[in-house]
This record gives sequence, C-alpha cells and structure tokens, in this order.
Amino acid sequence: MVESEAQGRLPGIRPVSVIDIGSNSIRLVVYEGLSRSPAMLFNEKVMCGLGKGIDATGRMDEDSVERALKALHRFHALSKQARATSMYVLATAAAREASNGPAFIEKAEAILGHKVRILTGEEEAYYSAMGIVSGYHDPDGVVGDLGGGSLELVEVSGTKIGKGITLPLGGIRLFEHSNGSLTKARTWVRKFMKNSAVLKTGTGRTFYAVGGTWRSIAKLHMEIRDYPLHMMQGYEISFDEAMALLPEVIEPKNIKPSAYSTISKSRRSLLPFGAIAMQEALEIMKPERISFSALGVREGYLFSLLRDEERAQDPLLTAANEIAILRARSPEHARELADWTGRMVPFFGIEETEEEGRYRQAACLLADISWRAHPDYRGLQALNIIAHSTFSGITHAGRAYIALSNYYRFEGLNDDGATNALAGITTPRLLELAKLLGGLLRVAYLFSASMPGIARNLTFRKSSLPDVDLEIVVPADYSEFQGERLDGRLQQLGKLTGKRLAFHFES
Repeated sequence: MVESEAQGRLPGIRPVSVIDIGSNSIRLVVYEGLSRSPAMLFNEKVMCGLGKGIDATGRMDEDSVERALKALHRFHALSKQARATSMYVLATAAAREASNGPAFIEKAEAILGHKVRILTGEEEAYYSAMGIVSGYHDPDGVVGDLGGGSLELVEVSGTKIGKGITLPLGGIRLFEHSNGSLTKARTWVRKFMKNSAVLKTGTGRTFYAVGGTWRSIAKLHMEIRDYPLHMMQGYEISFDEAMALLPEVIEPKNIKPSAYSTISKSRRSLLPFGAIAMQEALEIMKPERISFSALGVREGYLFSLLRDEERAQDPLLTAANEIAILRARSPEHARELADWTGRMVPFFGIEETEEEGRYRQAACLLADISWRAHPDYRGLQALNIIAHSTFSGITHAGRAYIALSNYYRFEGLNDDGATNALAGITTPRLLELAKLLGGLLRVAYLFSASMPGIARNLTFRKSSLPDVDLEIVVPADYSEFQGERLDGRLQQLGKLTGKRLAFHFES
C-alpha cells in the first residue's frame, strides 16, 4: 500500500512540525496538520539543559549547546522524514538571555534551514495562554508556565488574554541561584511574586499549570492516589489538595520512593523548586482549583495560526467527529444520534448543562468506533480508546462519562469490574447520564442497523395508555422493524429510568 492510500489519517491536511528550544529541554513535535485539534504524529525531546549556568555566568553551558545542536540535526532529519510541510522553531528564556544566545541561534538556523523565532517573555506568556484557550472549554483564571529559565503568568477569560509577565523563576534558575537551598529559593520567589497583580486576579478561579516540572508534580500526585487515568490534560486538584501535596514534594516525609517511578531522573531534582514556585503562587492567588495542562506554547503558537472560524470550533467535538470519520461505520449516523439524543433526553426529566450536552454529543460521535472488534470486546475497546485518547476541551469526569456511556451501549446498563475505576472519577450525575445515554443508544443502534435515516424519525411522547408512561412513536414505514430483541432493549431503558416504555407503531 502506498502512503497516499493510508486510511488512518485525515484527508486534506499535511503534517507540520514545531521545534521548541527551551531552557531545560528541546522538543520536536510533528502534528498531523494545522487544525483545531491536531494529533501528534511524532514526539521526541532531549534534556539539554541550555539554562544551566546562565544565572551565574550569563552564558549557556558549552556542553549543553553541543548537545542541543546535535539534537537539532536529528530533529531536522526527523521532520523531513515525517513529511512535515512546514516547520516552526521557537526559542525561549535561555536563548534570549544568554550572551552566547545569538551565536547559538545562528548555528541552529544553519542546521534547520529555518528562522528561529526568539519569544519575548510577554510573547511566551501569550502563547502559553493561547495553548490553554485551545485546550479548555471557556477557561477562566490564571495561566502559569514554569520553564527551566522563567515563569510566565497571564490571566485568561474565555478567549480573552491579558497582558502577561515573565519572572526569573524557572526550575533550573531557582536551583542554581539558591545553590540548592530551598530556603534561599523561597526567598527569591517571594521577592518577585509579592507584587504580582496577575495572580491576585485569580482568586476563586482556576490556576492552569503548564510546564514539565509542574506536570511531574501532577504525575506524583496521581501515583500517590493510585489514580486510574494517567491523562495529564485537564487533571484537576483542589486548592486544599495542592496545599497539602506541595510541602511533601518540597521535603518528602510520607511519599514512597516508588511513587517517583514515572518521573525522569533529570526532573526529580527540580521538583522541590517547582513546588516552591507553585506554593507561593497559590498562596497569593488562592484559586478554587489547579488544572494541569499538557498544552502550552507549542500548541498555542499553532492555534494562533488558525483562521478565526477554526479557532471558534469546539476542540472536543472536532476531535470526536474526526475519529468518527476514521473509525465509525457511518459518521452521518453518529451525527444523527448526537442530535436525536439531545431531543430525547428531556423526556426523562433531564435538563442538560452546556457542558453535559457537549459530552453527550461527543459520546454519540464516538459510539461506533469499536465496531471492527470482536462483539465480546467492543465495549471494552470503546472504553479504552475513549478513556486514553488525547482529547482536549474536557474534564476527567467528562472523559469518564463518554467512555462509560459507550461501554454501557455495548455491554448493558450495569457496572462491573471494567467500569469501577472510571465510575470512581466521574460524578454521580454524570454516571446517571452515562447510563441513560447508553440505554438510548442501545435502542437506536438496534433499530437502525447502525445506519442513518431512521433515528431522526423516531420520538418519544407521553402515553395516554394507563400502563405506559412514554411511547416511542414509529412511522408506519418502519412497521417491519418490530421484534422481541428491540422491545427487550426498550424495557432495559425503562427499568433504568423507572419509566414504563412501549413502542407505538403507526398504521
């Protein structure tokens, strides 16, 4: 099979690559294309530590520079091999502050054959915030992006981004400036944070934590909790949870060494310093929650390149629709069910919030993506694909709802060992809605043979019969679809909802 015949990729877009030259690491990410919800084709990083020594000498360490240039040679070759049609190269604190930064950038541009864009601190804050806008539905709070050399802070409200600031509080810089002293590091952080007006705007809102060191703190928290879903994007903890965790990260007393297994050794030494920076920021801000983001400057920069109408699209529904195109028997049927279930849910006394409606639509778009699996494993495959896909614009509770509703659609409306872990991280309300949606889909798919054109013509109505609460009204053209198995599915839905249900086939 030649490459052009591959069916696992979306048509009409071509790969793009981003090289992010940071103070701690250099990373290449090749994306499927410049789109609202870009999928990663390839991802690699090298921990070069370009920021080492800058605080003391004003220069990037020569060994780190050599490692970085070798990495760029490889990344250039990988980008070409991945068929990237465009390359974007971004550099942050180390390259813009070091006295040997210009010479390094000149060599980097010669290797890559591309201009390197050196971001100012304000630009770095802006693109970090754009990354949050791209990956969250209606974000509201303060974005903090902790790199190796600097910390950027910026307020975000929906699509509005405030003026960002940059502080010399990156993980490497804190470690070196304090000579490894946690007390000195805290003093240094307080010196720069105490007058931060940006943080004070975030009280009672969300603190969006960006950057590898802060994500490592979230990984540590997941291990401590034995959290079942190792998805960084949208992982949330409360203010109180964070303030209980961070002192343990700074000076561990109760954390078992095994909890650090998922964190690279190069990150571990910086964790206490990243924890001090977060602790001091949270003390000033006093947010309601902390949400950890896997999306930052790279994704924000690509998001900024999209047209206005593309940026306005919902990232979750865009991604779900794309997966339906790639994997469902009929994407049209999936979209039909997203509309139909929205009209049917109110018959069961449910008034959805906007967020719940988005999740229901996404669940319908994803409801048939496991049809090629053996019938005994379709539910489990759907659950695993959805729970572990790189969706954005969604909370972990919402992700669990979407995965569970599709498991119930295949396996029935009762919980078992496969559902327990995800059921534990969603809310009782979303769990109830997942079962209702699963029950509706069980009826609709059996009635429609998984093809479009029928579900849109079915509707519930209040019944005038004494022993029936709701009827599904079926047009006369579909009278031959009557059957015991179909009625059995409807009765399962009735048992779940406490409604007496029946079909009404019009003559």
